[in-house]
Amino acid sequence: MDYEQIEAVKLTPEQRRRMSAVAVQGLLNLVIAQGLILLLVSLLALIFAGKWSALSAVAGGMTYLIPTSMFVLHLVIRLLSERDATAVTFFVGEAVKIGVAMILMLLVVKVFGSNLVWPAFFVGLLVVLKAYVLLLLFKKL
Repeated sequence: MDYEQIEAVKLTPEQRRRMSAVAVQGLLNLVIAQGLILLLVSLLALIFAGKWSALSAVAGGMTYLIPTSMFVLHLVIRLLSERDATAVTFFVGEAVKIGVAMILMLLVVKVFGSNLVWPAFFVGLLVVLKAYVLLLLFKKL
């Protein structure tokens, strides 16, 4: 294959705006889905396992929802400002998101102490991590 013959796709400003709008909507849908599924799981934990289970589920989910929301905000601002997004920007943002999530997890363990209900914590974390599956099922992503 002759790589000198390959040209980059050039988008018109209107095409770029439309693609950015779709991307922004998908990102916002992700954060909303994460929040809603975390709320549902937390309510179920409250009903079936009590206050500390519900708080542990919320804490587990929020350890990933907060950094994800910050990263999504960064991406949305970048898309709306019409600046080019680069792979480096994305990977640095992902690394920061994971680092902040780990710090938040450590804080939750320290603050909750022996009151932390580990299964509920991990379920809250897991449902936030996998909320995008709901969006794929409902074709919103």
